[in-house]
Amino acid sequence: MEQPPFASPDIARVFEALPPATRTTLLTLREMIYAEAERLGVPVTESLKWGQPSYATPKGTPLRLGVPKTGGAAIFAHCQSRVIPDLREIAPDLSYDGTRAVHLDPKAAIPTAPLRVMIRRALTYRA
Repeated sequence: MEQPPFASPDIARVFEALPPATRTTLLTLREMIYAEAERLGVPVTESLKWGQPSYATPKGTPLRLGVPKTGGAAIFAHCQSRVIPDLREIAPDLSYDGTRAVHLDPKAAIPTAPLRVMIRRALTYRA
């Protein structure tokens, strides 16, 4: 799947301001979000929340992409959802920030299989 256009110039600027390796990682995650949404047949709305790109669907919980305080890259889910705890059960070796994020090393391969599960879960999540 080709990268969809950014929903706004502000979102494009957020990605442009990232270090190259981090930008590549987060753009790959963005592409995965759109691809999974297409497979599920759900629309995705891209916006900025807290200065980070956010992806929401009518029946899901939002995902955000950003740089954690420790550096690198991260995909964030609502901390009160079961998205991260459920992922931890099937992929315990990922680097987690509690119930709110999966941290990724931009220099390492992206664990696509478990992150696809996480993304699908978030896009269709209902508490």
